[in-house]
Amino acid sequence: MMMNGQKLAPAAEVAVQLPESKVAADNTGGTMSGPLAGASGGGTTAAMRPFGRKAEVMHVLLGLLCMITSVAALSFMVTAQQSSTISIYGFMLPVQSKWSFSHSFEYLVGVSAAVAAHSLLQLLISMSRLLRKSPVIPSRSHAWLIFAGDQVFAYAMISAGAAASGVTNLNRTGIQHTALPNFCKPLQSFCDHVAVSIFFTFTSCFLLAASAVQEVMWLSRSKC
Repeated sequence: MMMNGQKLAPAAEVAVQLPESKVAADNTGGTMSGPLAGASGGGTTAAMRPFGRKAEVMHVLLGLLCMITSVAALSFMVTAQQSSTISIYGFMLPVQSKWSFSHSFEYLVGVSAAVAAHSLLQLLISMSRLLRKSPVIPSRSHAWLIFAGDQVFAYAMISAGAAASGVTNLNRTGIQHTALPNFCKPLQSFCDHVAVSIFFTFTSCFLLAASAVQEVMWLSRSKC
C-alpha cells in the first residue's frame, strides 16, 4: 500500500503485530498480574497452614509437655523402691518393694519410655521447621502419620496407667479376709512414687489426645 510515495504495512499485519509486541513487553518486565498471579502466590502456603503460626506453636508446646510428663512418669516409677518391716499375725517380717517386681509397673516404664522417645523426635522435627519458618505439618501424609502415632501411644498410656492403678489400689487396701495388710503404710515412699508416676501417665495420655484432636482439625481444613 502506497501513500505519498511511502510504503506502508498492510492493516492486518499491523493488527497482528500490536498484541505480540504487548506480550513481549509484559514478558521482559519480569512481572505478572491478573488472576493467575494471585492463585499461584499464597494459595499453597494457606493450604499448608490452615491454622496459622499460633496453632503450630501450640502443637510444639503440646509435644514438649507430653515429653516432660512421660519422662516424669518414667523417672518416678524407676525410683520407686523401699525396704521396711511389716507385722503379720504378730510376726515382724522384712518386706522390700521395687517397681520391677510388678509386670504392670514394668509395662508402664516401657510405654513411658516409648512415648518420651516419640515426643522427643516429633519435637525436634517441629522445632526445626518452626525455626526455618516452614509448615510444622508439611503434608496430609505427615499429619496422618503423627495422628496414628499419637493415637496408639495415647491408648497404650491409658492402659498402662489403668494396670498400674489396679496394683497400687491393691497395695493400699490389702486383700480382704486375709492377714495381708495395707502395704503402703510401711512402704509409704514407694507408694507415693508410684502414685505420682500414674498421675503423669494419665496427663501424658490427655496431652496425646489433645494433639490428636488438633491433627484431625488440621486434616479437616487442609487441602494439600
